[in-house]
Amino acid sequence: MKLFIKNMVCQRCILVVQSELQKVKLNYVSIDLGEVQLVNDITNEEKLQLTKALEKFGFELLNDENSVLINRIKSVLIDLLHNKNNDIKTPLSEYLSKKLHQDYSKISNLFSQIEGISIEKYFINLKIEKVKELIVYDELSLSEIANMLNYSSVSHLSHQFKKVTGFSPSYFKTIKENKRTAIDKF
Repeated sequence: MKLFIKNMVCQRCILVVQSELQKVKLNYVSIDLGEVQLVNDITNEEKLQLTKALEKFGFELLNDENSVLINRIKSVLIDLLHNKNNDIKTPLSEYLSKKLHQDYSKISNLFSQIEGISIEKYFINLKIEKVKELIVYDELSLSEIANMLNYSSVSHLSHQFKKVTGFSPSYFKTIKENKRTAIDKF
């Protein structure tokens, strides 16, 4: 049986979910971002117990088909950005279609309808949050960040950064309280 969990965005989230599954004594085959494959079906009581345990950490069990698909889209995009550094050789639409085994126009329309933002804009916002994170760490140059996240140039990254944040990357770096948005808030 598969469970779909909202707000899983990193390896630590996987560890937390793993720990909570063990506490509730649910055996699993695998845990990925937003998805858990259980060994057996889950009873209503176990589901309620797990729901309460996960809510303490900001996670949510998803029940309806559309919520599950939206969560899967987000998980694929987060994985692409954080674990694969946006390193794809095909257009984003084609990548999502293949990963989700869905027609892109269907998932794009559903995502826009439910989230109020296009998949492309959502992904740009994710990328800008990653850029902010890398700027704050101050370990890479803007050129290295642009290259790492597959921007065509530093100029393109800077233009997109300013469009989203209202600041240039260099000005953002000087701000004492660098404002970042948690990924699970997107």
